[in-house]
Amino acid sequence: MVGQKEILFPHDKIRDIQDTVVSDVYEAIKNKRNIIIHAPTGIGKTASVLGPALSFAIDKDVTIFFLTSRQTQHKIPVDTLKQIKKKYGNNFGIADIIGKKWMCLQELEALNSGDFIDYCKRLRDESQCEFYLNTRKTSMIPTVVAQQNLDELRVLGPLHVGEVIENCKKPKLCPYEMTSLLAKDAKVIISDYNYVFNPDIRNSLFGRANKNLENSIIIIDEGHNLPDRAREMLTAKLSTFIIDRAIKEASKYEFYSILSILKNVKDIFNELGFDLNFNKEEKLVRKYEFIDKINENGSYDEYTNELNNTGDLIRGKQKQSFVGSIGKFLEAWLNEDNGFARILSRDFRNNNLTLNYRCLDPSLITRDIIERSYATIIMSGTLTPTFMYKDILGFNNNTIEKVYGNPFPKNNRLCLIVPETTTKFTRRNDEEYARIAEVCNKIIGKIPGNAALFFPSYDLRDKVYKNLHNICAKKFLIEKPNLSKEEKENILEEFKQHKDEGAVLLAVSTGNFGEGIDLPGDFLKGVVIVGLPLEKPDLETKELIEYYEEKYGKGFDYGYIFPAITKCLQNAGRCIRTETDKGVIVFLDERFAWENYLRCLPADMDFKISKLYEGRISGFFNS
Repeated sequence: MVGQKEILFPHDKIRDIQDTVVSDVYEAIKNKRNIIIHAPTGIGKTASVLGPALSFAIDKDVTIFFLTSRQTQHKIPVDTLKQIKKKYGNNFGIADIIGKKWMCLQELEALNSGDFIDYCKRLRDESQCEFYLNTRKTSMIPTVVAQQNLDELRVLGPLHVGEVIENCKKPKLCPYEMTSLLAKDAKVIISDYNYVFNPDIRNSLFGRANKNLENSIIIIDEGHNLPDRAREMLTAKLSTFIIDRAIKEASKYEFYSILSILKNVKDIFNELGFDLNFNKEEKLVRKYEFIDKINENGSYDEYTNELNNTGDLIRGKQKQSFVGSIGKFLEAWLNEDNGFARILSRDFRNNNLTLNYRCLDPSLITRDIIERSYATIIMSGTLTPTFMYKDILGFNNNTIEKVYGNPFPKNNRLCLIVPETTTKFTRRNDEEYARIAEVCNKIIGKIPGNAALFFPSYDLRDKVYKNLHNICAKKFLIEKPNLSKEEKENILEEFKQHKDEGAVLLAVSTGNFGEGIDLPGDFLKGVVIVGLPLEKPDLETKELIEYYEEKYGKGFDYGYIFPAITKCLQNAGRCIRTETDKGVIVFLDERFAWENYLRCLPADMDFKISKLYEGRISGFFNS
């Protein structure tokens, strides 16, 4: 155990499992080794990792980058650092930074990220942004007003990004530039994954803040999200919808030479998609199949340059450009083949064709960061099997893998597999939906309080709900796709208000409530995972399975089964959040009892397979 005087632990008491995590993290960093941490939800991973990391960073003059996948996840590390400063009085700097677009006081949220970056650059270059001009005297030196505010922010800190934005409104300073200036002497920088793993964004921030990877400790929170996020960073797509919008854009500003280019690209799309029908909705497209078709009527390189240059001109007139986005896609299409899939698909609801350049291998973007950093720590409550994340993210063989048991009382949790129904595609019919609703109603009826049901899709959820709402007397709260932050908070608040009589939240595994929400105590007494949220067996999934099979010999596990189980465990983790919580977790699908899936469930959850679930649940809550 590392002596508590050597670490900056924020709380007065340190639990046994936290004690072990603190020691393991400190030793890993001290020896410049990476560490993968699977630890159950609610044990205080942030405090257990930030404490020893910050102690080391201050002592050895390195910087911590604490990375999250969502803006809402910044609050916990900021609050933890506030507690550390209050307890120890250390004067360390922090910078909390989110997407530049969301920090901008120009109110440009409607722009996509690429168009925003281009528009922001043009405003700066042409000295048209008052917020930037009020903040930067030169590219390296802040104005007098900005320096005064920086001094105030450093005294007040650690501050959440929202507090910095509010502080910048009255003097009309740029919150992003102010945060970049704060980052120069910050020991901890809290940000999205993009700020370290996206090379363009990383180079910009590191250059402004005078940081380098070799002198940085990288902490990746909710690390199970990193593989998909990394793949998305290297993915590009182009659709007939975007092409049509670009044609209107070019016509509006009378770029007639660009119009002919765009119409040619659309004709090529239609030609490539000619053989797609209701029996064949997608197909693989070879890299040079698309390039050669463009070269038949023009020059691929010239098309790319003209579209990019025209896109810049259009952004000067209307902030964003579909023409420019097509130029960027053509650039991306030229990149390498290994670790990527090129897929053309048709959506028959609107007859839209989409050409995807999909990344299959997250290590193409993560491996270099992990190798170059002083040390990388990745943590989550669902990071099993750790060897899979070690493989697909590109951790070296010297990496430490740690799986910590659940410290909460086992008799406070009942984990059941109920093999009474299935959401298997070949078994989906009205009779099965009615059966699922019947079993769900029996489970809900035995839970004295709120319950959440998670489904693989909105469509399947709605088909079960048609049967369930006729037989269940409890209040239903229905998740909709793409909820705003306010809508999501309103649903959660209403859900909490029904904790005594009990309500039922009908949600989707990968939706708004599948992870990242906190319902401790009596706010949630039971979670039912209805079916396996397996990826659609489309071309991308098949290509991913084949790629992982060729590279690791574990294609079906890495590309299909483990990701679905991770989603289930994330949903299940909404139930038990503290050592005093008591609740039941039910996995409802006969496939969970099959060895191929059962082997993937954590041993410490102690799942029981039972068709006598009503009696077990009643006995659990009455004990």
